[in-house]
Amino acid sequence: MDSILGQILDQPAWLVYLIVGLVVFVEDALFVGFVVPGETVAVLGGVTASLGTTNVWLIGLIVVAAAVLGDSVGYEIGRVWGTQIIARPFFDKRRQRLDQAQAFLRERGGYAVFLARWTAFLRAVMPALAGTSRMRYATFLPWNALGGLAWGTAVVAIGFFAGHSYQKVATWFGEGSALAVLAIALVAVIVWHLRRRRTQKA
Repeated sequence: MDSILGQILDQPAWLVYLIVGLVVFVEDALFVGFVVPGETVAVLGGVTASLGTTNVWLIGLIVVAAAVLGDSVGYEIGRVWGTQIIARPFFDKRRQRLDQAQAFLRERGGYAVFLARWTAFLRAVMPALAGTSRMRYATFLPWNALGGLAWGTAVVAIGFFAGHSYQKVATWFGEGSALAVLAIALVAVIVWHLRRRRTQKA
């Protein structure tokens, strides 16, 4: 795990920017948030910024822009093909949660778009559901932008401050120990994230 994490953190800046932006965009745009860890990759982007590999302002801008653009693409996909996509067998196991998400959208409107950004399942489906429900894009966009800005800033900041902790440990105990601590912390975040998903599915 240490060597893999080290390889991730040692990538050139342009590649980190590209990967982080693409993963966050695809998670939101193409209904793949169930399997693509956009949140985890954005946190890692923040870690690379704290270590000096990337610029924290640029990585933050990329994450926010990818989130907002990805949601906008997801909205358009939902507007054009949403009904056909949601009817596919792939969503049968998630039918109840989709119905709940649609009800939440009807009740809360644009505010539901903002809140959805903070939950993995809703982050993956809400833009398309908003398009399918024919929510006006003029209503969707401000809430989408606000959610993308708040979420993107938060996840990059988490990674950035985690990276500062990494630097302190590296100074006190060496690079290997720092990687081990960071690896444990990231594994803990991922495990927590998976447990939260299971709880939401229950």
